[in-house]
Amino acid sequence: MTNLKPWFEKGMNQYEYINSMQVHKENLLKVYNGFQLDEADKELLHLLQEKELKAIILAADWCGDAMVNLPILMRIADEALLETRYLIRDENLELMDQYLTNGKARSIPIIIFVNKEFEEVGKWGPRSPEAQAVADELKANIPDKDSPQYDAAFKAFIKSFTERITTDEVLWRDIKNSIIATIKNA
Repeated sequence: MTNLKPWFEKGMNQYEYINSMQVHKENLLKVYNGFQLDEADKELLHLLQEKELKAIILAADWCGDAMVNLPILMRIADEALLETRYLIRDENLELMDQYLTNGKARSIPIIIFVNKEFEEVGKWGPRSPEAQAVADELKANIPDKDSPQYDAAFKAFIKSFTERITTDEVLWRDIKNSIIATIKNA
């Protein structure tokens, strides 16, 4: 089993990551400040504290998925006493390429859960199944990349997806449930 301690030690803490953001910082903080865990979630996460898990997060501030998933993770990490470290995807391709989505895409965020020995015990990302369904639905009408309408359609998709994920509290709960399920099984 690979020891991920060097990657963990290389990463930024939550505050360093947020303070380094140039893109989507406002939206990340909007979700962070708008999202709250309920008491049942907190009780469960308190029970998971004894696992002493840590997380290595591959992300980038330009990523819309990271903008919504990471603030939810941050709230979960606070309650589970989960120490987190953030790595910028394009500066850490050696690690990123071990976690490709569908074996080919460098999709982020990727959250790698590790135990006290820094061995991987779980992985989450880049989206919850529900967020993937929303993305698929909104992307359904985008023409092929070689179409002259592609750029405008893709920009419209990004705008509608960003609006949805920064305001849809039902989707936030689904993301939270998906991340917590991964931690429980770690």
